[in-house]
Amino acid sequence: MLQKIVFNKKNAPLNPNHFKSKTLDDLFEEQNKIETFATNNKMKKLNIFLNVLIIVFVCALGLRGKISGEKFVSQKWKNANLNLEDNMTMRWDMMNSLRNNYKLIGMSKNEIINLLGKPSSSFSTEKEFRYYLGYSKTGINTGSLTITFENEKVTEINVWQG
Repeated sequence: MLQKIVFNKKNAPLNPNHFKSKTLDDLFEEQNKIETFATNNKMKKLNIFLNVLIIVFVCALGLRGKISGEKFVSQKWKNANLNLEDNMTMRWDMMNSLRNNYKLIGMSKNEIINLLGKPSSSFSTEKEFRYYLGYSKTGINTGSLTITFENEKVTEINVWQG
């Protein structure tokens, strides 16, 4: 004689007569419990995934601007031939290192010239030095570093792209 065997969640056989003693409401309640358990389990997994995603996003925001493409080296900056393909983005790549490792605000004009070399003469004034950065790795955009002085001291730095 063949007997139908029903397995529960733990894979243990249940007596087929088990269901005969249950009312229809009891069976619906058991089904709701199973569905609720499955839904809660999915929600827990979704919550874990979202929490990890949020943590990664916050870390990325915290590191934005801190990761350098290339370490700033004064001599390389000064002597860069930005017309050569290998050097086209070198100053852009050094910008994060320059901003993170040198306190430019408060430096004198002479300190800036010693660090970065003479500024581009065609766009610089007594109160503002401008350094061409080359291509920015975002298409054909180029940029510049602008350093503003008051009383011979740096008061502001800006990086322009466009």
